[in-house]
Amino acid sequence: MAEIRNYTLNFGPQHPSAHGVLRLVLDMDGEVIDRADPHIGLLHRGTEKLMETKPYIQNIGYMDRLDYVSILCNEHAYVLTIEKMLGLEVPLRAQYIRVMFAEITRVLNHLLWVGAHALDIGAMTIFLYAFREREDLLDCYEAVAGARMHATYFRPGGVYRDLPEVMPKYEASKWHNAKEVAKMNENRQGSLLDFIEDFTNRFPGHLDEYETLLTDNRIWKQRTVGIGVVDPERAKELGFTGAMLRGSGVEWDLRKKQPYDVYDRLDFDIPVGVTGDSYDRYLVRMEEMRQSNRIIRQCIDWLRDNPGPVMVDNQKVSPPKRTEMKGDMEALIHHFKLFTEGFCIPEGEAYAAVEHPKGELGVYMVSDGANKPYRVKIRAPGFAHMAGLDEMVRGHMLADVVTILGTLDIVFGEVDR
Repeated sequence: MAEIRNYTLNFGPQHPSAHGVLRLVLDMDGEVIDRADPHIGLLHRGTEKLMETKPYIQNIGYMDRLDYVSILCNEHAYVLTIEKMLGLEVPLRAQYIRVMFAEITRVLNHLLWVGAHALDIGAMTIFLYAFREREDLLDCYEAVAGARMHATYFRPGGVYRDLPEVMPKYEASKWHNAKEVAKMNENRQGSLLDFIEDFTNRFPGHLDEYETLLTDNRIWKQRTVGIGVVDPERAKELGFTGAMLRGSGVEWDLRKKQPYDVYDRLDFDIPVGVTGDSYDRYLVRMEEMRQSNRIIRQCIDWLRDNPGPVMVDNQKVSPPKRTEMKGDMEALIHHFKLFTEGFCIPEGEAYAAVEHPKGELGVYMVSDGANKPYRVKIRAPGFAHMAGLDEMVRGHMLADVVTILGTLDIVFGEVDR
């Protein structure tokens, strides 16, 4: 009998690259892919609809959970939209804190990306290295927001609170004795800014380690060079943004082209690829981490020298201080009203976008004058990238699907809203 070579393969939902939320139906000709049909809808959580039922301030938590690797960048787009609609002037110190944490978030995102992408392709050590650095940055999240992940730290009009003067320290336990803990706490003796500065001093060296492992590695290049090539014009037509667009050689970065907060005051470069393959996108993201490190250093220097408020002095948007709330009945009522009923936004609509680690994340919001949005539409970068997957995998081998899915840097929370 003749051997049948054409068949249909279900890639996922159980595959580690698509942990339970993507079913990719592949039409195969032997080992070569003729067509890929991504089925999204295995996660659908209805975020945009849910946001229409909650007061503005309570929706910040929904933004955290969209892309759970780039938490504060999601919040950033949402609060910028509200500020646009209310005409709020955010204090300069709050803007610097936001930018610093947005860049910390970018580093967190790219660290998880390079670790998971390399693991998918077959390199294990880099995953462990990347998570070592992520641990320090998640401690920074915890220091300002009290949570390692879903922070709800950015608020309309500023940030939840100023940077702490003391960095939390490890304590001795049955796993770590006093001597080990003293070593672990060496860089935690000062404030949060001191701790972040220490990290920025160490981080370029760690990036060099990652690049030593991967950049000129023969197997890494065989698995990524020439895989998933997208030319600049096609990348624009498909709606690609972020590293997916810059990897194809298009110099587009909202932080430079349409600056928000204090990005226009900072000095950094936009890394751009040449060939638009998976290897170029890897190089772009690695360089982005170095540029983020530069931005964080500049923010630290400014924040050290410029104390000030971190929230607008608008009592309709910002809650009273806790010390006032404990002793003053009016302040208590005000606090209660703000966190239960929230504030109202005048009728109108606005769109604000940020340069999220994965691309352009925008929030379009319509208000009918109530205390909750009438409509919210989130422009998630991963959705457009997912739509380009079919074109990118055609003609490649089955093993290359894993590489291309990794290079997209997909998180399904934002794709399947």
